Amino acid sequence: MTSVASGPRASSSAPSDRGAGPLLRGWRERRRVSQLELALRAGSSSRHISFVETGRSRPSEEMILRLAEHLQVPVRERNALLLAAGYAPRYPRTPLDDPSMDALRTGVQRLLQGHEPYPALVVDATYDVVAANRGITMLLEGVPERLLAPPLNAMRLTLHPEGLAPRIRNLRAWRGHLLAQMDRQIALERSPELRALHDEVAGYPVPERDPEPEPDEPGPAFALPLLIEHDGRVLSFVSSIATFNTPMDVTVAELAIETFLPADPATVKYLHTR
Repeated sequence: MTSVASGPRASSSAPSDRGAGPLLRGWRERRRVSQLELALRAGSSSRHISFVETGRSRPSEEMILRLAEHLQVPVRERNALLLAAGYAPRYPRTPLDDPSMDALRTGVQRLLQGHEPYPALVVDATYDVVAANRGITMLLEGVPERLLAPPLNAMRLTLHPEGLAPRIRNLRAWRGHLLAQMDRQIALERSPELRALHDEVAGYPVPERDPEPEPDEPGPAFALPLLIEHDGRVLSFVSSIATFNTPMDVTVAELAIETFLPADPATVKYLHTR
């Protein structure tokens, strides 16, 4: 496994001068849930939810966490809610190189290595690469060193005109998929850093059309493939993303493991003979 150093990311888990009520109302509206529906989910009353949101009632720590759970508030932002209500943060943000993360690092390393020779990587909430395997290293062959300097960002590297973009034969479709993925995250999370990254990569030049596909060019019908050239061949992958269940740490909550599966026999054969 190749570990990639990343710089510190600004934290949005800061207390708000407005208090926890308006923050909770913002999350409820973002999730398009009524006060009554939230009250029923949380075992409360719509009147109490209203009082909490307007600041007429100070919610208990338990109530904040219960409402946050039902509103699917990210772990980092749950700390912000607690701070705004005058409580201590509940969820730590432990560096990945901390000894307490040994089991996590070991497990992720085994997963990435076990996926070889197929590409796999781990990214954080803003797509900075935390770790990658040799399959990813192979795809990055020939990319300018300046683009590989830490913090290495998966979105930037993929869509940059001097990165992988010129090698992606279905760039327009793949770019649209990545930007839509970021749009969904931005709609669900309050992340100025992610918004800034989206605006940056969306501004990169894109060709008017992709190259005409070869008659036998790979492309599965069940999912959008990544069609990428390597050493004169077109490789076809479909990707899947996994996250950790019920994380109790901000760092772990924001990790995502993306694995690329070969989408045709030719790609399988090529990777196993490298």
